[in-house]
Amino acid sequence: MRGDERIHFWTAAEVARAEVPRRHLPYLREVLEWSSEFLVSGHPELGRSGPVCPYTQPSLRKQLFHLAVPADGVGADLSSAVGSLRAWYERLAAGLEEDDQELLTLLLVLPHFDRTDSAELDGLQRAAKDAFVADGLMIGQFHPVCEEPGLWNSLFRPLRAPVPLLAVRKLLVFDLPFLLGDDVHMDHYLRRFAPDIPARVRGQLVSRMG
Repeated sequence: MRGDERIHFWTAAEVARAEVPRRHLPYLREVLEWSSEFLVSGHPELGRSGPVCPYTQPSLRKQLFHLAVPADGVGADLSSAVGSLRAWYERLAAGLEEDDQELLTLLLVLPHFDRTDSAELDGLQRAAKDAFVADGLMIGQFHPVCEEPGLWNSLFRPLRAPVPLLAVRKLLVFDLPFLLGDDVHMDHYLRRFAPDIPARVRGQLVSRMG
């Protein structure tokens, strides 16, 4: 286990081997099973070929996939736990090669959130996103009733997970669709990636601004 007074986290392999406190094991394993089955597989409603998340399988294979929980005593105010999540991500990424940094993934699992209403999780993600994007990171919310549509099929709901969670990974050039509509996020994106934006992504940008 790694962590501090705000979060504790384990590798996917440690969760699979049940090397976590017993009280956390059921929902951490539930999330891991969903990650290693749903995210790594194709889906008929995805709207493109390939797995739902192209990065999950290589992240699991290279042992760069981690699952975290808020530490005991954090309470209802999770902003400090989210801040610690960002700090730990940056600490882990600092010791990796650039290609591996793109695969590093941290999931903050929040089993006590309401599984029938995503409003609380959505609010937590929105409050954190500015700081994460400014630091070159993406933070996304996954929830059993998440209504965020897929990029390739608006009827598909790829962010529906069995347990509410926040996922953190490196901001990539292909994340443009997740940032459109917010001038501050776009400014951070363009400063980081221009002029090396691939033609396909430039086309997306032009079409959305036209």
